[in-house]
Amino acid sequence: MSPGLITRLAAVALAALWVGAPASADAGAPTDQLKVSVEQIVKVLEDPALKPEAKLKERRAAIRKEAEVVFDFSETAKRALGRHWQGLPEKDRQEFTGLFTDLIERAYISKIERYSGERIAYAGEAVDGALATVRTRFVTKQGTEIPVDYRMQQRGDRWLVYDVSVEGVSLINNYRTQFDKIIQTSSYAELVRKMKAAEFAAPSSPRS
Repeated sequence: MSPGLITRLAAVALAALWVGAPASADAGAPTDQLKVSVEQIVKVLEDPALKPEAKLKERRAAIRKEAEVVFDFSETAKRALGRHWQGLPEKDRQEFTGLFTDLIERAYISKIERYSGERIAYAGEAVDGALATVRTRFVTKQGTEIPVDYRMQQRGDRWLVYDVSVEGVSLINNYRTQFDKIIQTSSYAELVRKMKAAEFAAPSSPRS
């Protein structure tokens, strides 16, 4: 399978968890809430009114807005920075979270828009207290299955995604490795500079 297809599927996987409506008071299991998110992102991607190039800004703004509803960006940023998070003042934590959110958008959003009807199959879930993993498979039009795991954390009556793993490649672990290397060999300030300069690529798959 080509690296481009893998990256695109990974992007759609992330998009699926990005978008969703606020859960009601009787929200169900993690899988049920994830299904709502998947349905919502597909609607955005297939909306004829948002497909024209002239609607690029509106389309991407809609994806970003919905992302902030279902994705726990603060938790993701914290885990991606790892042990270095503890030493940051609150203002730096907020800055890093914003930069990381922008990084995810830059890495994936153009690929998200290439979604073309891949099917999503749900393969089960594992719940351990306030944490859960929902296992899915993306099925390509050629019948190839790509395993995608969503790691979620309960916040009140909602389940928010803080990590996604495509074929065993964790979004958080991928970035944590990159971030730690830069901080160790240079400095946190250099990491921030690189993030502002968009010098990071989307995580790759083992098949890439």
